[in-house]
Amino acid sequence: MWRYTLYIVLLITGVLPFQLWGQAPDTTTVQLNQERFLEWVLQHHPLVRQANLIPVNADAQLMEARGAFDPKAYADWEVKSFDGKSYFNIADGGIKYPTWFGLELKGAWEQTSGIFLNPERNLPARGQAVLGVKASVLRGLMIDDRRANLRIAQIEQNRSNAIRQADINMLLLEALYVYWDWSIAYQKISLFREALNTTANRLEGIRESFLAGNKPEVDTVETMIQLQEREFDLNQATIDFNNAGLALSNFLWYQGVEPMRVADNVVPNAPFWLTADNLPTANEILSSLILQHPELQSLQLELDQLDIKRKLAAEQLKPKLDVEYNFLGNGSNFNPAPSGNGDAAFQDLFAQNYKWGLQFSFPLFLRKARGKLEQNKVKVLQTEFKLQQKQRDLANKVRQYTRELQNARDQIVLYTQTVANYSRLLEAEIYKFEQGSSSIFLINSREQKLLDAQIKLAELEGKFWQKRASLQYASGSIVAN
Repeated sequence: MWRYTLYIVLLITGVLPFQLWGQAPDTTTVQLNQERFLEWVLQHHPLVRQANLIPVNADAQLMEARGAFDPKAYADWEVKSFDGKSYFNIADGGIKYPTWFGLELKGAWEQTSGIFLNPERNLPARGQAVLGVKASVLRGLMIDDRRANLRIAQIEQNRSNAIRQADINMLLLEALYVYWDWSIAYQKISLFREALNTTANRLEGIRESFLAGNKPEVDTVETMIQLQEREFDLNQATIDFNNAGLALSNFLWYQGVEPMRVADNVVPNAPFWLTADNLPTANEILSSLILQHPELQSLQLELDQLDIKRKLAAEQLKPKLDVEYNFLGNGSNFNPAPSGNGDAAFQDLFAQNYKWGLQFSFPLFLRKARGKLEQNKVKVLQTEFKLQQKQRDLANKVRQYTRELQNARDQIVLYTQTVANYSRLLEAEIYKFEQGSSSIFLINSREQKLLDAQIKLAELEGKFWQKRASLQYASGSIVAN
């Protein structure tokens, strides 16, 4: 209940120009500019909230990759008793700690007993401490699965941010196009409403002149037809504006779960005039395109990940040779000659009470490793081709949109003068009509030409801002102003 109350308060104060579906409309007029609209989309749209989960998932992947370097505690206990005899009792437990450079450190404690114990498992009565190290000296020395996965996960964090920004940019581009369609529709309503009021006032004046015997009846009929045309145009423009509002409402949510719509009292606060700020040139944008466009960043980071996978695949071409060395203690004492001097004790530490071994393997045909490496090369080529094509597409779009944007602004400047000239012609025609040297038909014709030009100018201005949004998207960043 409190949430609905909050909505009503925000609506009345004009802070929140939206309402829940089915909520009673407010009559206070509220203007909505594109900055406020985009701010709301960024805060509440479910696709934005979904995109924000991409870096969260990348953080979880990084945590998973780091988990491969976590120390691992283990314990084994095996007991056998049969026919009243204790065959053996074997206990082994400790900690293994994998390190970054492919070394695995081990600290353990072993305890054994039993009448049928395998002789090689005989240990001191108080048990035996073990300190060991295991190293890969060929395959896995430079890189292994754990290090590769961690590096890939670290790169994925940056790549996830680029993917997130690319998804949000696409959403904002679509939102801006819909916003400006809505703004153009509202501008048309304003123009048709003004034209309707002008025609209604003219009809009233002509009717009075006709009743006074100064104007013919045909002028009233001509003006009435014009008034009906204006009413028809206004009704159609109202439907178009309402439909555009519904399209705009597709981008309005609260906390990603509550669908909202544009309130009936909300109108766009659109800059239907052009500022004198300089438009960016294509060369200015292209100079930093690969550094700031998220799609290009994502592909470049994907190549970095594939390079790590290539190194890992190439590492599999080497033979596998793992060496393990364990210091064995008498209980917890690792000094085999406690009565000797320090140098002798240190030498005896490596000459006695140890266990070491090595493991060697090498596939004779290396088909698995070579196949993996070849697959990686194909993926690298595919990604490089994709990156080259994306760079070319974006560069051409930047050149296209900068030209179209400059041309659109020039067209607006030109057509603003055209509208002003149509307005002068209408004023002159009205003056001639008042002097008796013109007709209501010519006035209606001049007025229609002016209205058509005003509508075209409104469309040009709205299209200008849509093209500006397209240029921002091609540049890699959608901003509100």
